[in-house]
Amino acid sequence: MTDKKVVAIIPARGGSKGLPGKHLRLLAGKPLLAYAVEPAVASPSIDRVIVTTDSDEIAAAARALGAEVPFLRPAGLADDAATTESALRHAVEWLDEHEGYHADIVVFLTCTAIFREPSWLEEAVTRLLADPGLDTVFVGLLTHKNYWRRIDGRFVRLAADIPYGSRQTREPLYREETPTACATRADLIRAGRRVGARVDIIATDDDRVLLDVHSDFDLWLAEKVLVEWPALGRTGH
Repeated sequence: MTDKKVVAIIPARGGSKGLPGKHLRLLAGKPLLAYAVEPAVASPSIDRVIVTTDSDEIAAAARALGAEVPFLRPAGLADDAATTESALRHAVEWLDEHEGYHADIVVFLTCTAIFREPSWLEEAVTRLLADPGLDTVFVGLLTHKNYWRRIDGRFVRLAADIPYGSRQTREPLYREETPTACATRADLIRAGRRVGARVDIIATDDDRVLLDVHSDFDLWLAEKVLVEWPALGRTGH
């Protein structure tokens, strides 16, 4: 038990170019929205689950799933140029101003990252509560791939200090998967940041977290994985 206020905030704007109406599109018989709301509502460590949306239809669906929608997001924070950080900050500040509810920890997750373990939400909050020195805890996918970027006209390998080697012996990197599960101090959200400087990572090798549903192909593939992967007796990587 803790006196810290923990709120989950799920952004779900109405507009989507790649997959129109995506938050209410059905996946294995449930709207995408449910894949974020249901685990958050079921999490013992989360006090409130807020869906921030500009859509009355999404708001009604969110409430039916057990989430709160205490406001509709302003149009200027729900267009194609709006950032996740601006939506999270608006939600936290709205609760501050209109309800006097001053969150201590914000759990961020999205409807499009559907392959999450409910335990990850608990773990993120628990680690943040246990260590006052941490700003953020999020899920990270272990990877042994090499990443490159272009700097000053030439390509430079990131993490160049990690030597080439076999997958079995090489030190892994961690790909940030904050839409799957992320807990951050609310004061950082108020400052417009999703991830702080001092982080801890919940490591997973479950490649399903790479699938983020933003197109008809993504939706089709997610359905195949949800329906056929468990039938093969496989639950992870």
